[in-house]
Amino acid sequence: MPFVKVQKTKQYFKRFQVKFRRRREGKTDYRQRHKLITQDKNKYKSPKYRLVVRFSNKFVTCQIVYAEIDGDKVLCQAHSSELPRYGLPVGLKNYSAAYCTGLLVARRLLKKVGLDETYTGVEEVEGEAISTKHNGKMYYVEEVDDEKRPFRALLDVGTKNTTTGARVFGAMKGASDGGLDIPHSEKRFPGYSRDTKEFDAETHKCRIFGEHIADYMRELEEDDEEMYKKAFAKYVENGIDADEIEDTLTKVHAAIRENPDFKPAAKFTGIDKSFKKPRKLNRAQRKERSDAKKATLKAADEEEEEDMEDEE
Repeated sequence: MPFVKVQKTKQYFKRFQVKFRRRREGKTDYRQRHKLITQDKNKYKSPKYRLVVRFSNKFVTCQIVYAEIDGDKVLCQAHSSELPRYGLPVGLKNYSAAYCTGLLVARRLLKKVGLDETYTGVEEVEGEAISTKHNGKMYYVEEVDDEKRPFRALLDVGTKNTTTGARVFGAMKGASDGGLDIPHSEKRFPGYSRDTKEFDAETHKCRIFGEHIADYMRELEEDDEEMYKKAFAKYVENGIDADEIEDTLTKVHAAIRENPDFKPAAKFTGIDKSFKKPRKLNRAQRKERSDAKKATLKAADEEEEEDMEDEE
């Protein structure tokens, strides 16, 4: 038998350290998290805020979160399921919806901390990355107030791939246009070319206003009307065609700026109180029920035997 070197010895397994649970589950990138939450010592107890963007099967969630030793605390949040209240009933997970949700969380937060009038953000969407220098420091807002600094938050993408044109950057752009100070550049926005190192802001603006959806709707309607009615059934049901998407989103942006307040859902009252869970049987009752079943089965067997004897 040839000599085989043992790669993992007893000492290896004795010294093996299991990774954190959320790392084993693939839910948290701890290297990224450490950089996002570690604050400078000379800033004492001032928290580092994060714009956390997450996508579910149907919706987008944007939260402003800060870390404490006993866990993360949410300062403000917005959910794309709130967008029907502002006039967007369908497409609650695409790039345009992500932008609207980011805008909503930004306006809601600034109103909560009293900065909504000082930092109004970008009211006419252009698609450009905004930045300005003030006292030798870079801020990612149009103009910096002398008395109050803008609210800074860092983008937290979780385990999502940060590819050019990803929807997480749509949510970030919405929050930036809403008045938050989020460090970023145009290199990950739709319209940036790595080959030419140039950025086309018009392409990004078209993506924010859903032109890519409108183009696909027109193309599909011409090629296969039956497939169009199936794929865009909710759009047809709500009376939104390709030419109305941009106007709808413009109205949604205006409605969010007008009233970003959170509206709690109505309390659920449709509880069926007539249903009562049966009480658990005690030992005597269970034995009685078992004996009754046995007696029934025994009687059925005896009856079957009698029938067979009569036939013979």
